Amino acid sequence: MKAVIQRIRNGTVQAEGSVVGRCDYGLLVYLGVEKGDSEEDLQYLAKKISHLRIFEDEEGKMNKSVMQAGGSMLLISQFTLCGDTRKGNRPSFNPAESPDIAEQYLDKFSHLIASCYNVAVETGTFGAKMQVAYTNDGPVTIWMDTRDTE
Repeated sequence: MKAVIQRIRNGTVQAEGSVVGRCDYGLLVYLGVEKGDSEEDLQYLAKKISHLRIFEDEEGKMNKSVMQAGGSMLLISQFTLCGDTRKGNRPSFNPAESPDIAEQYLDKFSHLIASCYNVAVETGTFGAKMQVAYTNDGPVTIWMDTRDTE
């Protein structure tokens, strides 16, 4: 499972011309589910992202998590994170999980963040062509891959 996490001041996602999700302050998370990803990957990533200390404390140091900072999350399904670019110039998306399973993982991830870590989550529309607008704060952008956890 791969994720790109951005600390944002605000963000919106539109599908078919309508805003379907927004975040006023918190994290924009692009989540890519790969074949072979497990419930353990999902739980690990949800916990790690929720506890990631990338928000500034009173002294200006990145020392607070999204939970401690009172932020929310805008979660976007992003199968292109699973693109394999090792051969040729057009990415292969064979590593990406099938849409039906990936959507289940995205739903579970969203529910886990909200229920276990008490972070409000809004999402895009799974499988839709979306337009994401946001203001990256910092900028702070982190890349995570559950296959690189050792």
